Amino acid sequence: MRIAPAVVVILSGVVAALHIGKMPPAIPVLREALGVTLVEAGFLLSMVQLAGMTVGALVGVATDSIGRRRSMIVGQLILALASLGGVWAQRPAGLLLLRACEGLGFLLIVLPVPSLIRQLVPLRQLTRYLGLWGTYMATGTSLALLGAPAIMSAIGWRGCWGLLAGFSVAMALWVALQVPAGPPGHTATASATQPPADDAWWQRLRLTLSSAGPWRVAMTFAMYSGQWLAVIGFLPLLYAQAGLSGQTAGGLTALACFVNVTGNIAAGRLLHRGVAARQLLVLGFTTMAVTTLLAFGQFTDTMPTLRYLAILVFSAVGGVIPGTLFSLAVQVAPSERTVSTTVGWMQQCSSTGQFLGPPLVAWLAGQTGGWHWTWMATGITSLIGLLLARGLHFSRHT
Repeated sequence: MRIAPAVVVILSGVVAALHIGKMPPAIPVLREALGVTLVEAGFLLSMVQLAGMTVGALVGVATDSIGRRRSMIVGQLILALASLGGVWAQRPAGLLLLRACEGLGFLLIVLPVPSLIRQLVPLRQLTRYLGLWGTYMATGTSLALLGAPAIMSAIGWRGCWGLLAGFSVAMALWVALQVPAGPPGHTATASATQPPADDAWWQRLRLTLSSAGPWRVAMTFAMYSGQWLAVIGFLPLLYAQAGLSGQTAGGLTALACFVNVTGNIAAGRLLHRGVAARQLLVLGFTTMAVTTLLAFGQFTDTMPTLRYLAILVFSAVGGVIPGTLFSLAVQVAPSERTVSTTVGWMQQCSSTGQFLGPPLVAWLAGQTGGWHWTWMATGITSLIGLLLARGLHFSRHT
């Protein structure tokens, strides 16, 4: 059975997210094998966001110029080469550099997808597919969290890196064969597929950065992504410190990550039914603030079940935020030709949050002797997210 091209590009994002998710379950192994410190572990979690943090908008512009399908293929090949290089890494510094390269490949894959989906599916299905696209990160990382511990126990962390390199090569070939070089005629326009000669990249970038909508959506995404990665990324280490096996810790973390999918899908459906984006963002950030207090506050020290349930709710309800913001990014782009640039800017700010979040939480845990003040860091970012959401005035339908 032939799989729809829009589904193929979403699956390509899932494969890219596998590379993001391979690191959390590897942290305890790397600390023992390479002597990685706690702060270095935080940077290993976040270094993959370096490219997005520094050149996300420019990469978004580049994907419009070089072609969206080609961008995804190149991105998968970069991921494959960087992951394969990790097989021979001997020091944390080498892994950090390769993680930065993986971040560039990741960007080249995920930034063109909203534009491609917009071109590949009928308008009436757009919000649903974008909501489905919003699940790519949670799906890929949860699969990695669930499967990586068993793979690493069987063939080591280096074998796991090599296996994922093979997945990326296979995905690059699938995209090349299954996704059309040009979008279908019934949803495409000339301006959407090929920018005119006088539409230079700096004009698209200037148009995007001079518009309020992309800024607000991007900053809101940063407030979400930084705290989500900080909490989910360190769960395997927290559970390992509590004496749980790697497989058990990976399974618990994978479930916490995967339930994020439910929020993303729900966001797409609720937006399609006319629920205001601002209401979904308020729900998401309020829930994340309350649940991290329950999960990390000292008053729940003797209630591990309650703490884990709070993490599940944190991830599940918080998932409405990325699902909502991906739909809004397509809507607030200043023009059809700046959709990838807008998504790139959103990714750049999101990556900044993900780059800073884990090391800051790790530093806070080191300074306070534990993780019991994590809720304060996440609460501050949730409050900022709520303030940003108050200023969102978008129509109910993308």
